[in-house]
Parts: sequence; structure tokens; C-alpha cells
Amino acid sequence: MNASLETERELTLLETIEHDPDVTQASLATQMGVAVGTVNWHLKRLIEKGYVKIKRAERKKLRYIITPEGIALRARLTVDYLEQQFLLYRNTRRRVIECLGRLRQSGFDCVRLVGEGDVADICRLTCLEQGIAVVADGPGPSLTVQGSRVLLSLDGES
Repeated sequence: MNASLETERELTLLETIEHDPDVTQASLATQMGVAVGTVNWHLKRLIEKGYVKIKRAERKKLRYIITPEGIALRARLTVDYLEQQFLLYRNTRRRVIECLGRLRQSGFDCVRLVGEGDVADICRLTCLEQGIAVVADGPGPSLTVQGSRVLLSLDGES
């Protein structure tokens, strides 16, 4: 499994449990968009490592309690997550600025933006900051967002 995805899931689990110790594995799975078995696997790991404890609240109901070690882990994971997001932001901006330099050298002052999400938002803001108009459609160059990648097409093909 991707270490970044694993870290993100553990962070989500710890944050959710901290806010609602009576949360169920089923509701965690729904919130995270994963199978209950995946939540169970992550919780077992967190329990084995001493980050979370279980108390029986009722006959079939469990209560999850984050230990002091778990709180420290959540803080570390939060800092790591923020550092990764800032790195993505900086790298995306650098890439877009490089693309816009090539765009200007080719005589263009506007670009189509193909894609959605956070990376596309970074592209849009960087274009505006650099004085490049973002147009909705039409011929001409385009910036295409594919995941975390940004591709420039000067001939108008996406």
C-alpha cells in the first residue's frame, strides 16, 4: 500500500476517533470511502502499536480512546501531511510558472485549463498571478491537469 495513503488514513482515523470515541467502523469506512475491513486493519495496527485503546461501552458497542502516544502520532502525521501538501503546492506552482514562460515565449497571453481539483486551482491562481488569462474554451494552448501533473500543450490539443 502507498505509504502516503496509509498515513492519511491513520491520520483520518485518529482525528475522527478523537472527536467521536463512539464512532463505528462502518461509519469510519463510509467517511473514508473504504471497506470496513480496511478500517479494521488500520485500527488493529494502531491498537497494537499503543496509539489507540478499546473499551466496551455496551454489549456490542466499542469506544475508541486515543492514548497520549496516539495524540503525539496524530500531531506528527498532521505536520507530515501539511509538509507534503506545501511541497505539492510549491512544485505545482514552479511547474506552472515554467509552462507559462514557454507560453509567453510562443506569443500567447491566455490558456485553457483542463481539469479540476486542488492542482487545477493552483494552476488557475498562478495564471492570474502571472497575468495569463484563463479562458473557458476555444483554440489555443492548454494546461492539462492529470493527477498532480501539469502538462502544457501549445497546439491546443489536450
